[in-house]
Amino acid sequence: MDTAVAVKGRGITKAFGDVVALDHVDVSVARGQIHGLVGPNGAGKTTLLGLFLGLATADEGTLEILGAPVGRTLDAPAGVSGFVDGPGLYPTLTARQNLAKLIALRPGEAPAGGVDEALAQVGLGDVAEDKVRGFSLGMRQRLGLAAALLTGPRLLVLDEPSNGLDPVGKRHVHGVLRRLAAGGCTVILSSHRMDDVESLCSEVTILAAGRVVFCGPLKKLSDENRELDYRLRTADPSGAHAVALETPGIGVVEGSDDATRPDTDVIVARGRTAAFDDLVARLARAQIAVRELVPVVSPLEAAFLALTEQEAGK
Repeated sequence: MDTAVAVKGRGITKAFGDVVALDHVDVSVARGQIHGLVGPNGAGKTTLLGLFLGLATADEGTLEILGAPVGRTLDAPAGVSGFVDGPGLYPTLTARQNLAKLIALRPGEAPAGGVDEALAQVGLGDVAEDKVRGFSLGMRQRLGLAAALLTGPRLLVLDEPSNGLDPVGKRHVHGVLRRLAAGGCTVILSSHRMDDVESLCSEVTILAAGRVVFCGPLKKLSDENRELDYRLRTADPSGAHAVALETPGIGVVEGSDDATRPDTDVIVARGRTAAFDDLVARLARAQIAVRELVPVVSPLEAAFLALTEQEAGK
């Protein structure tokens, strides 16, 4: 038993009739980590999350959650909470009544905190007496998170937790998840929002066609051997264009010079990390101020597209 690992799966296979949702999947998630699960539609993400929550059982393979082996019966593992395909809520009840009903349905699990505390954690204390049928999608997501927090889980499994959230709500939810992880809770979240995954997660698993095509730290997806397109904005577009053309390892994809693109101050350049380090140093020596240097497509999204397309090609 590895006490440093919250989830450990080996050779997990799950089929629905002739459709293989998971094909010998290996997964490992460290305790106290926020781990991202990404992949195209139909990749098997929801099925895998369902296994973690005890909503389904694997046909083959082994799965350990919080140090205990998961059997072949439908049963939520102790210490695990969360939701898939959106939280299940009673629309005609208030937010407070929804959480009270959930506590009543789980008499053997004493709440880690009160209903009001759970609502306050997700920023819904002011609407505790409002009926859920009037809630926006983002508010329902936050109420679902409050429900998942009621029993103080050691593993929190969330499917698209940022779905429908406005910027304020997303920042609030992200803060909750970071505090939970800092306190030792493990969080596994599935999302199509690459920016959310990059902001929250230290490691990620990428699924494609039911198989794991990558599992590991985000840093490995943006190593120095991968070329990326960066958007460069400077105080002197023409001068920056000339410096970029002279920098080894940098290719100008979209230029900004007096002859071709006088209407824009943006250059799109392609290269590896070390080449861009050199470019920034050359711009500084030329006394050209850099106002922006950001990836056109994030390292995670670029890797996601490359890996899933490669798997589809097989």
